[in-house]
Amino acid sequence: MYKEFGIKDEVVNLAEKVEKDVAKQFEEVNKRCELNSLKVLRAFNKYNISDMHFGSTTGYGYGDVGRDTIEKVFADVLGAEDCLVRSQFISGTHALTVALFAFLRPGDKFISISGKPYDTLDEVIGIVPNNSSLKAFGVEYEQIDLIDDDFDYEKIRNRFSKNDLKLVEIQRSRGYSLRKSITMDKIEKVIETIRSVNKDVIIMVDNCYGEFVDDKEPINVGADIMVGSLIKNLGGGIAPNGAYIAGKKDLVELAAERLTAPGLGKEVGPTLGINKYILQGLFFAPSVVASSLKTAIFTSKILEDIGFKPVPRFDERRADIVQTIEFGDKDKLIKYCQGIQMGSPIDSNSIPEPWDMPGYTDQVIMAAGAFTQGSSIELSCDAPIRPPFMAFQQGGLTYEYGKIGVMKAISQII
Repeated sequence: MYKEFGIKDEVVNLAEKVEKDVAKQFEEVNKRCELNSLKVLRAFNKYNISDMHFGSTTGYGYGDVGRDTIEKVFADVLGAEDCLVRSQFISGTHALTVALFAFLRPGDKFISISGKPYDTLDEVIGIVPNNSSLKAFGVEYEQIDLIDDDFDYEKIRNRFSKNDLKLVEIQRSRGYSLRKSITMDKIEKVIETIRSVNKDVIIMVDNCYGEFVDDKEPINVGADIMVGSLIKNLGGGIAPNGAYIAGKKDLVELAAERLTAPGLGKEVGPTLGINKYILQGLFFAPSVVASSLKTAIFTSKILEDIGFKPVPRFDERRADIVQTIEFGDKDKLIKYCQGIQMGSPIDSNSIPEPWDMPGYTDQVIMAAGAFTQGSSIELSCDAPIRPPFMAFQQGGLTYEYGKIGVMKAISQII
């Protein structure tokens, strides 16, 4: 059957060896999955989730008990005072934009201390000119780059002691940058550093790709607010769209009033039949994230064994579900992404090609044969077409499907 699926014998044999080599790492993932599953089940029991919470509202969405309870469950799981969980969010970028415009005012200054944020925020911030950007509204932006994949603590301490910054943004995942993703212990350390000189600045973490990878979330280590997407980790491959903003109650309310309207906030927002999918997605999320992590670990080891450079390596501590592979060759990068598409359940007959995608400065190739368009908790692989020709792979609803997809992709490049 592997041969009928276009997977070469040498890849099958190598995969068997790799699975034995990563058994210890898989065991660690399983333990963390059980702990995070306990968090979710405890929250479901605490708020007595029942069939009535699957109900639907239309129009204004007044009095949606399912929506309101979902937000309590998410807040409990994430360790937050409050949470805004809405299908009206189009993406993680949209939720981050809502948060930034909610918290910042003309004349305010904010800073990223993890280098330049993800490419899709360039026009939001005003790094790339846009008449609707924060810069166009008089909000000033600064950034402090990482040093050797860690925060520049001395520069951060000096900058925050001036007490003129309104907000600091930390991006947990690497985006399309060459730096490593940031582990939770480093986030905890830098938050302690900031608080030692500045008690008032809003600390916001872009948590996309990071939920349930660790046994702690950013709120647990001192962040004021965190943002993520439901077509990534917490949606469990079941939520068809949406995102969340979680953290301090007053900040969540500001975000709600920016998403809807001042005076309305969280009181409105029809759910249109999505409640069951959000709850079921959260229920499956620890297991799905574990499958994504196993797929990433397997990918890292097998590609290292055939001569490519993966980051992180299979035995490194992980901060998110993203696995990068440096190919150093444009054609191999494209063929690998095309192989991931061939090993997908949806649109496997489509051949992705690099194209000028809105929001990105370079041509991008995106392989995502997913049930939900753009879902990156499902096995997907994308890359900007620029040296060192690095692929960014994430997801895997089950480890078995993820493994097969990766084996298919490797068969295209050897």
